[in-house]
Amino acid sequence: MERRLRETVVADRGVFAGGAWHPARPVIGSGVPAVDGIRVGVGGWTYAPWRHAFYPEGLVARRELEYASRRFSTIEINGTFYGARRPAEYAQWRQQTPPGFVFSVKAPQHITQRGPLARCGKSAWAFINGGLAELGDRLGPVLWHMPPSRVFDADDLAAFLDLLPRTLDGRPLRHVIEPGHPSFVDPRYVDVARTFGAGTVYTDSPDHPAIADVTGRVVYARLMRSRVDVAEGYEPAEIDAWLDRARTWGAGGEPEGLPRIAEPVTPLGEREVYVYFIGGAKQRNPAAAMAMIAKLLRAQ
Repeated sequence: MERRLRETVVADRGVFAGGAWHPARPVIGSGVPAVDGIRVGVGGWTYAPWRHAFYPEGLVARRELEYASRRFSTIEINGTFYGARRPAEYAQWRQQTPPGFVFSVKAPQHITQRGPLARCGKSAWAFINGGLAELGDRLGPVLWHMPPSRVFDADDLAAFLDLLPRTLDGRPLRHVIEPGHPSFVDPRYVDVARTFGAGTVYTDSPDHPAIADVTGRVVYARLMRSRVDVAEGYEPAEIDAWLDRARTWGAGGEPEGLPRIAEPVTPLGEREVYVYFIGGAKQRNPAAAMAMIAKLLRAQ
């Protein structure tokens, strides 16, 4: 009896041990599956306003990825945009995430910011072969950001895409282009991306080119208009609408009402759809992503 009094667990209060109450360990969970090829998540996992709002009390910072990767089915690693990481870090991220979870990885900005893209092959290969293989089956799309200063050049972009490796350690690589300059809103861009099977970022932000044409097997949506005065960032009807679009993409179609600049094409194989709530009122993005995931899972 005395032993049971010393070590009694109460879910909403913690653990009574050694004559005192101690906070219970936060429940981490087992992961979120992709549904019909659709994955939903956020950008990054380290953000101060998420402490005690998204992350539970008592969760130490080193376990944030472990927790977040069990609430979302994907996370965009945007820290790599500012510089590649050591292989050991990629390996650690893989170990902290559950089976079935997938990262997208934003390539370092220095690769595509300066000079002709056709001369960036060496630095692109160095990044991809500099440790990404340590992510193993957690590696999803590689995102190549084209800065707002880079004007679309069909030949230069084609040369760049032709230089990118197609596989890494026997696994196919999925490359995605994030246009930044309005000149990418050009049918020739769609032709080049489709020729090489590269996906294209679609964003709902008015500050970025809006290209909803499907150009590869990966469809990549960055939803950047979450609002602080809405508990889940987006109104429920807005989340429903984006989920319907994701389902259409996943089923091989192209949603109505989004800006396209070329004729749709017949999909080659199953599509992978990645939806990220990123930017906007960042403190609301985890709630927005979890709301969409809940709707997705309920419809199974």
